[in-house]
Amino acid sequence: MKNVALTAVAVALTSTVAVADGHVDRTGWPESFTVGTASQGGTYFAYGSGWANLVAEELGLSGGGEVTGGPMQNMALVHTGDAQFGMTTMGPAAESLAGTNPIAPGLQMTGACAMFPMYQTPFSVTALASSGITSIADIPAGAKIGFGPAGSTSDTYFPRMMETLGVDFERRNGGWTDLGSQLQDGLLDVIAFAAGVPVPAVSQLEVQTDVNIIEFTEAEQAAILEAFPVSEFNIAASTYTTLEADARSVSMWNFAIANCDLPESFVETVVDVVMSDNPRMVNVHSAARSTVPENYDKNRVLMWHPGAAKWFKENAGANIPDDMIHGM
Repeated sequence: MKNVALTAVAVALTSTVAVADGHVDRTGWPESFTVGTASQGGTYFAYGSGWANLVAEELGLSGGGEVTGGPMQNMALVHTGDAQFGMTTMGPAAESLAGTNPIAPGLQMTGACAMFPMYQTPFSVTALASSGITSIADIPAGAKIGFGPAGSTSDTYFPRMMETLGVDFERRNGGWTDLGSQLQDGLLDVIAFAAGVPVPAVSQLEVQTDVNIIEFTEAEQAAILEAFPVSEFNIAASTYTTLEADARSVSMWNFAIANCDLPESFVETVVDVVMSDNPRMVNVHSAARSTVPENYDKNRVLMWHPGAAKWFKENAGANIPDDMIHGM
């Protein structure tokens, strides 16, 4: 632990100097940038807009978060260069590289490169306490379930998970804030979230009404782990006032992505801003507790942007092979 702490201090000191250095080569840097996030009311929007604002302020550029359909659309936007940056989960990233992204079937989106680790996305289910739904098995046949924006990580994987668990449902899509309102108004039976916790829409619901945050049973978790590219995860009891104990779940890692053709010095400096001061990132969103250098190795899918790879090699001792770095 002492070594980890010393490493964190060294990274912070090294990075602060790098950002403050007025001699950074800004050749080819854009005058403004956009970060593809997701719908308002979700973690992606809060987290992505937050780090976009930090970068814009530190580097004296115009930039911010943009509402999108989430990870699948972000892969497409960053690949084409319509957005300089974005955020994605490893599942949608793998599908996009394979050419099975539903936004552009057959197009291998190799123009999007890994930039830095964000956090794990837990999959969780929420229902009104008045519904009597306290488990996956309680969800009635034909239940109306909100799965988030079309093409999002939640919409891509949660319906398949529900089918794997034998749930019969009607699929609904929309932004998280809108789906939360529909649940409260009785228009939905369940909302199935894949988002960093705490999810703003769930936190808002807790203030306004009584909800049940539903965990997977051990058998349900095992079935999902076997069928999907996810890991075990527990949603800490402290995450929501509703929870009295940790809730069993599964999760998928998220990474920030950059268009692979952006200047190396630009991406390196952006990574420096985000990774150099974790407490500041945690102020943006508590999920950023996992936005730390040692989690670079959670990317086993995307090619690294050379600027990002340079930062992690020089500041975090990262072992990134050349064949995982774009253009090498």
